[in-house]
Amino acid sequence: MESGDFWNDNDESQNVMKELKCLKKSLEDFNSIKGMYDDMETLIEMAEEENDESLISEIANISEELKSSFENLRVATLLSDEFDENNAVININAGAGGTESCDWVSMLYRMYSKWASDKGYDLELLDYLEGDEVGYKSITFQISGYDAYGYLKSEKGVHRLIRMSPFNAAGKRQTTFSAVDVMPEIDEDVEVEINEDDLRIDTYRASGAGGQHINKTSSAVRITHIPTGVVVQCQNERSQHSNKDKAMKMLRAKLYMIKQQENQDKLSDIRGELSENGWGNQIRTYFLQPYKLVKDHRTNCETANADAVLNGDLDLFINAYLKWIKTAKEE
Repeated sequence: MESGDFWNDNDESQNVMKELKCLKKSLEDFNSIKGMYDDMETLIEMAEEENDESLISEIANISEELKSSFENLRVATLLSDEFDENNAVININAGAGGTESCDWVSMLYRMYSKWASDKGYDLELLDYLEGDEVGYKSITFQISGYDAYGYLKSEKGVHRLIRMSPFNAAGKRQTTFSAVDVMPEIDEDVEVEINEDDLRIDTYRASGAGGQHINKTSSAVRITHIPTGVVVQCQNERSQHSNKDKAMKMLRAKLYMIKQQENQDKLSDIRGELSENGWGNQIRTYFLQPYKLVKDHRTNCETANADAVLNGDLDLFINAYLKWIKTAKEE
């Protein structure tokens, strides 16, 4: 057996296992919904037979949980685009707002980390640049799991935060921005033409965890695709070679998406709508002062439970986006 055949077989096995895991979860979700329905039906019969009004609140609670679970299962059927089932690579960049914006990047990173954990997805930190005082100027990470990109593509855009800033001595309300870019991790068999002469590859010392070795050697890699200006970088792996491989995967994904967008007469890269990380370009606003509200400006979906959203409860907005984009495609 050739070494290439081994790796191809290994990748295929991983894909099969990933799909089996997804199918198992779908079956578990279905059985859970059926179980809730059966429980509710039994309680209704008991309440009617015994004329027991005390069961009404319990029936109402199960009914709400049943509707929510059914909606999530229904929305999952909307994930049918080319890369929806793939892993997602997310990059968050601080925008207008200085220190406040760097803190906002860290809050968003925590939000997506919580969401991934709740979904049973894996998160891998790929690269980051710390803020001068707190948070991050930029951070890149990968969320791995079936349909990760399909769900998280809804997060691509500028996110605006309005709150009483802890970094403002005057205690004034402050508005800040961070741009979230979401890319699918694409398979090696997807054809993307990259000319080595078009690449500028720089190495630098990694700033992440990993012991003395990772900080004393130039293991981190930054790749610039000169014709498009696309820049990718990775510092998470211990070796320069591994970081280069990971960065090349991200570059291939970006260039492929550029090609897809060119078919729609968009000559900018996949981050085109993120070019102005500030006023008037936000997809979602998180109000923490003078009241709490999170509103998505594309779907008009909103909730007053801002704390839950910042703790990873994003399904309301993800589901609304998937239904909104599905309707837009049908029109």
